[in-house]
Amino acid sequence: MMAPELYVMRHGETEWNRARRMQGGFDSALTERGRAQARAMGRMLAARGVGAGSHRILSSPQGRASETARLAFGAEPHIEPRLREIAMGDWSGLDRGEIDARWPGPPGEHFVEFYARAPNGEGFAALWARCAALLADLDGPAILVTHGMTSRVLRTIATGGAMADLAKLPGGQGVVFRLCGGRHEALSAPLAHGEGGR
Repeated sequence: MMAPELYVMRHGETEWNRARRMQGGFDSALTERGRAQARAMGRMLAARGVGAGSHRILSSPQGRASETARLAFGAEPHIEPRLREIAMGDWSGLDRGEIDARWPGPPGEHFVEFYARAPNGEGFAALWARCAALLADLDGPAILVTHGMTSRVLRTIATGGAMADLAKLPGGQGVVFRLCGGRHEALSAPLAHGEGGR
């Protein structure tokens, strides 16, 4: 059976994203730019005929994702706990400088390796398992509003990749990823002139 068409979007920029602070299971508010990114992603998808009328909207329970969904689609999303971000354990709430000072990593460490070594964190095996279970349960077209690392894992699984492929996929905010037929397409959602504060 062919997997349903999926659109995977990361929440808009948050205060902690801007400060390079680890959110994981914690939360912080969307910035003005983050709210503008959410609206821009909604406009871009609406121009493609994609929204609450054509796709089921599922969101992480974390506020930054559910607010992004509401701003993008003007509707309450269905809350799906398996879309939450990877838990960062002892690193939650800390910025990268604080983490590097207390838990220095090897030189040239890739971000995937960095996330994998968070003390008392969730770990990639658990994240992979819950993302795979969610994808297996989907029976129709959906928009998944989630987080950076969870998005990468969802997209890797949906395109038939392995854990080693996580780092190969693009990320970022203000981008929606369309998954259909095992293919992966990045759709940019530019901000309108003067929108987003910066």
